Amino acid sequence: MKGSTLMSEGILANLIFLAKRSRESSNVSELRFLLVNETNSLISFRQAAYWEVGKGVLTVSGVTTIEKNAPYIQWLEEWFRTDIKRNHSVGATSVDLVNLEATNNSWREWLPRYVVTVDIKNKDTFPGARLLLARESPFQKEDIEILKEWCDAWRDQYALRYKRSIWQLLGLRGQSRIRSFITRLTMLIIFIAVCNFPVNLNVLAPAELVAIRPTVVRAPMDGVVEQILVDPNQRVGIGDPLIQFDQVALQSKLEIAARNLITAETEYRQAAQRALFDRDSKARLNILQSRIKERKIEFDYLQELNERSTVLSASDGLAVFDNPNDWSGRPVLTGERILMIANEEKVEVEAWLSPSDMIEFAENAPVRVYLNAEPTNPVDANLSYLSYQPELRPDGLYAYRLRANILESSWHPRLGLKGTARIEGNKVKLIYLIMRRPISSFRAWLGV
Repeated sequence: MKGSTLMSEGILANLIFLAKRSRESSNVSELRFLLVNETNSLISFRQAAYWEVGKGVLTVSGVTTIEKNAPYIQWLEEWFRTDIKRNHSVGATSVDLVNLEATNNSWREWLPRYVVTVDIKNKDTFPGARLLLARESPFQKEDIEILKEWCDAWRDQYALRYKRSIWQLLGLRGQSRIRSFITRLTMLIIFIAVCNFPVNLNVLAPAELVAIRPTVVRAPMDGVVEQILVDPNQRVGIGDPLIQFDQVALQSKLEIAARNLITAETEYRQAAQRALFDRDSKARLNILQSRIKERKIEFDYLQELNERSTVLSASDGLAVFDNPNDWSGRPVLTGERILMIANEEKVEVEAWLSPSDMIEFAENAPVRVYLNAEPTNPVDANLSYLSYQPELRPDGLYAYRLRANILESSWHPRLGLKGTARIEGNKVKLIYLIMRRPISSFRAWLGV
């Protein structure tokens, strides 16, 4: 060990003790506190300060925390920045500050006359540092040697626990102001270039696979649904029975209409026989004939309704509806939608776009759907329809309806699957893509 012949047994014991404490320290803050305060057991001093490359003054003796804007700390920052390039090796420089008065005498306000500055070499990720000790008496050569030994041992432990800050990793804090300026300028140029990089503006919308032009089965009359004759998603053909309406009321009305028709015909025949001898009966024939036609129309209408009480399928496909038990005994109005007949091989994408995501889309804009059941196998499509005005959805929110045709090259999943659609808009700058939502929210908050 350097200068070991100059060490007394007490100083050597203190050095070993401090080295042990440095190994037992858990973090860099404890090591810095140990360096500026406990070094006094090796060398007497009145003031001490620790400065680190890229971070500045971090610790001074006698206090646990420092105020970066304090005049003393600001003066120390300027002191340590001078001759900063000397920290290429562990070395120490002893100075009599009186000799500096010709150029600068500001030290008298802050430091004693004699100081020693130790340059601590960088190691691994540790960028290097400087330690300043000050007192009223000159530092001896023996003091400097033991100080160098202690700083060398301390540096090894400090480097093991040191983690570089993000600013140091980016090169924004370093040894040279010129190098730091060049780094900042380079990063600014890169940042501006990245912000102006053209990207596609994409928006997301909840989507579902729906049938293309399905056959909607509606109630043909006012009545009560007696039974749904098919199961959900059951394949049906043309002419297959789908819905059975309650026929009790219809049968009663049909029987009454039939009896009314028979009665009208009987009255007409009787009047026709009396017309041979009675002019009044002959005048009533036209009235009775019109009544027969009226009763006939009523009978035919009720008979047609009776025939239509069993709704038949008009096309081939799957019967798409909810629980059939929900329809049993349910009264419906004419034209009310009950179910759909859909061709499962002809599906398209239907999505609902929030008004806040309404952007400019090109014709046949690309659409990619990520299904919940198949998240790793997206469906590619092209935008074919976008509503002009937002519509009220079942969940009570307004949204724009859009539809997209699935490409032939894409696989065709099952009807009814849900997922998320990503609709690709026009090209914009990256900074606009990042700041679009924050700016919109900020303007809404300001009300401008």
